[in-house]
Amino acid sequence: MIYASVPNLPPRNVDELLFHMPTIAKSANAEWERRLSLSMMQQSPRRGWCPSDKQAAMMHKLVSALFIKVRGDDEEFHLIDDYPQTAA
Repeated sequence: MIYASVPNLPPRNVDELLFHMPTIAKSANAEWERRLSLSMMQQSPRRGWCPSDKQAAMMHKLVSALFIKVRGDDEEFHLIDDYPQTAA
C-alpha cells in the first residue's frame, strides 16, 4: 500500500495536533482512532520524538474531522441577517 507523503510539520503544528488527541481518544468512532490518539499522547513526551509522515497525516485527518459538521438536507442554513428582528 502506498501512502501520500506529507511534508514534515513544524513543531508548532505537531503541538496543535497533539492538543486535540485527548478529545479524539474520548470521541473516537473506531477503535484504531482511539488507539492511535492514545499512542501519540504516550510517545510525544519522549525527547526528540516526532511523528512519522504517515502518523502526522493521520493525526491531521483526525483533527480536521473534529471540526467538520455535516448538515442534513432538511436543515436550513440561517445567516445572522436572516433572523427575524425582535422589538427590544
